[in-house]
Amino acid sequence: MRDSEFEFIRNLVYERSRINLGPEKRELVSARLGKRLRATHLSDIGEYCRLLQAPHAEQELNDLIDVISTNHTFFFRENAHFTFLREVVIPEVKARLKRDRWSPFTVWSAACASGEEPYSIAITLAEYLPDTPWNVLATDISFHALEKARAAIYPEESVVQLPATVVQAHFHRGYGPEAGNVRLRPEIRSRVAFHQQNLLEGDPVTTGPMQLIFCRNVMIYFDRPTQTELVARLTRLLAPGGYLFVGHAESLTHIQHTLKPVQAAVYRRAA
Repeated sequence: MRDSEFEFIRNLVYERSRINLGPEKRELVSARLGKRLRATHLSDIGEYCRLLQAPHAEQELNDLIDVISTNHTFFFRENAHFTFLREVVIPEVKARLKRDRWSPFTVWSAACASGEEPYSIAITLAEYLPDTPWNVLATDISFHALEKARAAIYPEESVVQLPATVVQAHFHRGYGPEAGNVRLRPEIRSRVAFHQQNLLEGDPVTTGPMQLIFCRNVMIYFDRPTQTELVARLTRLLAPGGYLFVGHAESLTHIQHTLKPVQAAVYRRAA
């Protein structure tokens, strides 16, 4: 990939998604563009760049963002956050509901990828808040990731590390053509609403502020001004006393914000 081609791609991706592709990402970009070359039957990246500049390139621009933004995830990733959810947040919710009927309890999984994170949240809430109104909103910039998330079908190896009781309670095992896969049970799937959204454009589709926002392993792809803008936006959308979860590889230390650190990668808006 020529320097001019990399600069064109990185500038285009930044313009469309605010993902900042530094020089260290050049090899990753080249590998992922290979998928689009095969899909479009083009022979080199120069031709692909010309395709992206064509008048009717909107779908391919979406496909480019999809392939660049694809992120590895799995169920109950960074499990300390789910321990905090069970041991700290849920008891607070129960106490507050008894006092002032704070409902519904709304959680936003921002940049939800292929769905493992919002379904992990939904499983936790279903088990520990069975009689409480709650809902999970899940958004991502990638159409393809959202299609997979809505289908809620995953290879069996994606749940082998989960307790057998959790798998039995919340997943169906596939058979016939779906042998080797599992699917979330409908009572969990129905509690998660998926929408396509760029985190920096517009507010999520919701009836009010969120008590919890999971925005994990996303800011590492953004430059400092974009990180600051995003954290300000997320803070505004949090309910007073609500919690923001970021990835353990991320930190708000060098970002101006009004949130209070609670524990590693967990922040709280003032009540």
